[in-house]
Amino acid sequence: MKVAVMTDSNSGITQKEAKELGIYVVPMPVLMDGEIYYEDLTLSQDEFYEKLLGDVSISTSQPNPSAVADVWRKYLKEYDGILYIPMSSGLSETCHTLSHVAESESEFKDKVFVVDNQRISITQRQSVMDALKMAGEGKSAKEIYDWLMATKMQSSIYIMVDTLKYLKKGGRLTPAVAMIGTLLKIKPVLQIQGEKLDQYKKVRKLLDAKTEIINALKHDFETRFKDIVATGKMTCAVAHTRNFEEAKKFKEELIETFPNVEFTFVDPLSLSVSVHIGPGALAAGCAVKY
Repeated sequence: MKVAVMTDSNSGITQKEAKELGIYVVPMPVLMDGEIYYEDLTLSQDEFYEKLLGDVSISTSQPNPSAVADVWRKYLKEYDGILYIPMSSGLSETCHTLSHVAESESEFKDKVFVVDNQRISITQRQSVMDALKMAGEGKSAKEIYDWLMATKMQSSIYIMVDTLKYLKKGGRLTPAVAMIGTLLKIKPVLQIQGEKLDQYKKVRKLLDAKTEIINALKHDFETRFKDIVATGKMTCAVAHTRNFEEAKKFKEELIETFPNVEFTFVDPLSLSVSVHIGPGALAAGCAVKY
């Protein structure tokens, strides 16, 4: 059984890494002043932040379903099945759109499996690595899909936002709340527990934010993920938005704090997330591994 693995650039997997891994990464579209750019193809992280900090009008969009379907057709000429792992349906309609295409077109039925396992960034990347490992063992696309869906809630992400400017700009905060938060120098810690981005804690300093994130992971490891940690199947990773030096430091803190949990990645957050939270963010997450 030969299975192809696909994802999108929200996974943090670059086009270069995709070639090395033998997978296909769909570049997510970014709209800037009316022009369409594609993450890691025609728009780099540096170019994105230069525009974002310059207050250019920026929004994100779904990939073209027809273009994705064309890639599926190409891969089905040499593969028995396809695993497509997009960003969480709780954060974008992309997953629902492509699930409909896979289920409604007879040429894709029982061959293309769109995985709605509620992942983004570092946890989404872990799903891709799991799928690759299972595919390498000869498992079918359906078997891989079933495992990814069965374990979809076995992950967490906690994100410290350095500025409220972009949450306000995106309509996720009222101007009054954003102004008060800015005056009080509040740095919200947000969480993703399978669905949407929700508030977790409010802090005022980076040190406090890291402490809250570590405590949140510790609670997860000691409660709902206790059995997974005991089997050695839990992973931990760091993500950031233009905050690489702090991300590297945070990695070392997590490795020291959780020596029994495998540390995996330090990745930039995707542009689809970064546009809403801005630069300076720091995140840590955990996910079960196959």
